[in-house]
Amino acid sequence: MPFIYYGQGVASLYNEFTEHLMSHLAREGTEITRQVLNPTSAQMHVKRSDETGSLEFAVEGENIKVIYTVERVKKEISTGVMGAVTGAGLGSILGTVLRKGEGLQDTITGAVGGAAAGGATGAYYGYEQSKTERTEFAALLAETIETVETELSDILRDLEEAREATREKAREKMEEDAGTAEEYRVLLEELYGQILAVQEELDVAKGEGAKMEKPKARLDRAEKLYREAQAAFNKKEFSSIKPKVTAAQSMVDKARELMVESG
Repeated sequence: MPFIYYGQGVASLYNEFTEHLMSHLAREGTEITRQVLNPTSAQMHVKRSDETGSLEFAVEGENIKVIYTVERVKKEISTGVMGAVTGAGLGSILGTVLRKGEGLQDTITGAVGGAAAGGATGAYYGYEQSKTERTEFAALLAETIETVETELSDILRDLEEAREATREKAREKMEEDAGTAEEYRVLLEELYGQILAVQEELDVAKGEGAKMEKPKARLDRAEKLYREAQAAFNKKEFSSIKPKVTAAQSMVDKARELMVESG
């Protein structure tokens, strides 16, 4: 009868689960052979002390299922025979039990005769009990799976905390960028308003016959710098906005000065 265990919530770390479990078992004196390792499943043969069996791993949803199938020929004979030794020699019972092709209860009953029927029933009970009770390795496997599950759960928790810290930094950066964006949006709007105002003044002065070539050249330069700053704002290249805005503001101020001189 197989023993079935689950590593809870660690399927995302399947490879780590397999490696950690095999490493722990090896440190406990387990000989691991015939390994077949796949991306989401694995099979292997294990031996520890006098106990041998097979291990299978498989991903099931968020969990990892572990099946241990034990080979217990020696234990079945010893447990069964000890339950049946009533009115018959141990050697004759063993000789009978080891015959092939007959059920264990029938062979023991045949060996000791009708008078030992009660002992044969005890033997069969012992055999059935040996199939369901936890073996030494099964107990070790259960403890080891729990240990590995705890280790990997700690890793998953640390990863989630790291991801949350990254998300928090991203949120803070977005808030910071939003504040910076608002600051530069207002700055660009004010600059554009000044450019439009000076342009209106130039148009009026030109209509009155004043020569405004120099002020217009400064204003054209200011408008070019403004458009470059606006493009940088759209790309969120905030570091290049302020120098352009400062230069454009200087051109606007100079255009006003030249208008006064020309007027």
